[in-house]
Amino acid sequence: MHIVLTLSLGLLVANPAYTQIDLLKKVKKKTEQKTDETVDDELDKIFGNKKKKDKTTTAEDATEQTAVMETGTSEPDAEATAETAEAVKTGVLSWAKYDFVPGDKVIFEDDLVGEENGEFPSRWDLYKGVAEVAEVDGENVIYLRGGGPAIVPYMKNSDQDYLPEIFTVEFDIYFGYSYATMYLYDRKNQEDPSGNQDYMTVGYNYLEIYGSKSMYPAELKEERWAHIAVAYTDGKYKAYLDDTRLLNVPRLDIDPSGITLYSYHARDDQPIYIKNIRIAEGGVKYYDRVMEDGKIIANGIRFDVGKATLKPESMGIINEVVDLMKEHPDLRFSVEGHTDSDGDDAFNMELSDKRAESVKSTMISMGIAADRLESKGWGESMPITDNSSPEGKANNRRVEFVKL
Repeated sequence: MHIVLTLSLGLLVANPAYTQIDLLKKVKKKTEQKTDETVDDELDKIFGNKKKKDKTTTAEDATEQTAVMETGTSEPDAEATAETAEAVKTGVLSWAKYDFVPGDKVIFEDDLVGEENGEFPSRWDLYKGVAEVAEVDGENVIYLRGGGPAIVPYMKNSDQDYLPEIFTVEFDIYFGYSYATMYLYDRKNQEDPSGNQDYMTVGYNYLEIYGSKSMYPAELKEERWAHIAVAYTDGKYKAYLDDTRLLNVPRLDIDPSGITLYSYHARDDQPIYIKNIRIAEGGVKYYDRVMEDGKIIANGIRFDVGKATLKPESMGIINEVVDLMKEHPDLRFSVEGHTDSDGDDAFNMELSDKRAESVKSTMISMGIAADRLESKGWGESMPITDNSSPEGKANNRRVEFVKL
């Protein structure tokens, strides 16, 4: 991995003391107030977390962990597990069963384009620790460096609940240490909600929220990039690690109001990198959209920068549309690509056409008859909002499935 970093003076903020309630959430013991370091050290003792966490867990270990934490364990879908496990044996993740569909209106987007190396990322605020922009393999990332770094999106009225009743969160994370944490509220600007399920532990091979933990169904390399996706719908919480849903909580005991990304263990020799962060508001089911609007607008279909190569996390939407067409054999779609206003007009027109064709070809390969699909690119000529903000550009970069 090639890393370019321009050093700058980071901001180090002292760790605040944990309350007894915080500690109860972490280790299920009632003790006097302790610091973040004490709590994380206790977690490390319980789970055996070291700089390089063991990749195997014995049945005895699992039983002991469950007894200590008094939590349940959810199992990923059996069919998806078998398929994923077989795929990972050959070093390839399988996205065929991926059913995550991102929200259709982006409310926060940060691809870190244009950020200056070594500076604090401009679309974020710092709760504590040291974080800055670095370049990894030619892409900008948020580098969580040390001091127990915790960052929050820089939002208007961030002291208020900015997450809708239906929302999704996505980001890519590199594990230089075995886990990090995503809080479901803004720790800098919002009060700690009165509930146990206010954070999710994001491990390189597992996801955990209070009362539920699930392991990835195959062996994974620890130091790697992973895609994290969360879908929240009126209390129901689902979370995905790469191509597999690991958490499915029917009723979360808090109302999520924001997010905080945190890693106590991050430092220069065990970095945590974050990129491609998106928060989006959910919407109507695809069939209802087609019946009401005559089309499906999908801004969660993603491609490599400047190319028509689909990213694997796009398969959630494509799988959903393919299933819809199989359930309703009378449906026919024109797959239409759109871009934002960045770049040359002619290039954007050609790129959008190639991307629409790429989606169409993928759907045909999944069993949809070619005569049920058409494709077309519109470039930047048909924006649905202005291009003056990252969120506006994200909403304009979209693929539409227009009913024929």
